[in-house]
Amino acid sequence: MTDASRTTTVLDLTGMLKHAGYVLESKHSAALAEIDLTPRMYCVLAHALDAERSQAELAELAYLDKTTMVVTIDGLEAAGLVERRPSPADRRARIITVTKAGARVAAAGRRIVDRVHAEVLAELPRADRARFVDCLTTLVEGYLAVPAETARPLRRQRQRVG
Repeated sequence: MTDASRTTTVLDLTGMLKHAGYVLESKHSAALAEIDLTPRMYCVLAHALDAERSQAELAELAYLDKTTMVVTIDGLEAAGLVERRPSPADRRARIITVTKAGARVAAAGRRIVDRVHAEVLAELPRADRARFVDCLTTLVEGYLAVPAETARPLRRQRQRVG
């Protein structure tokens, strides 16, 4: 007799996506260590370059809680890559400004992240790479764009900023 709960007709997408995400993040972590950045630091730095944003807005974009965000900004600030300044719109908020050194490090980080992504895609046959990216984009912009409403959320939900 088989256990119906162990029988599946669909691949374990959750497990595969979690594993792929974890391994990809570990590869980013190892590669970004070349320039003394963590993936969190790079993510915050890249989002801070895109537009003038508060710490809270950057935390939402980077999926970071307040405490982790403060520690991340502290590290970036200590390295001379960002500066905090008061928001003209809200005296309680701080705007994160990328320094010239931070912009150079962010550019180096972008090259590293691009290299890691190219290495991942190189594992697929050339003819499948664009299709894979298109399919993944369709999922994350469609069905997997917004978390489901649940009584017990898995973690703090990302809010759309701007």
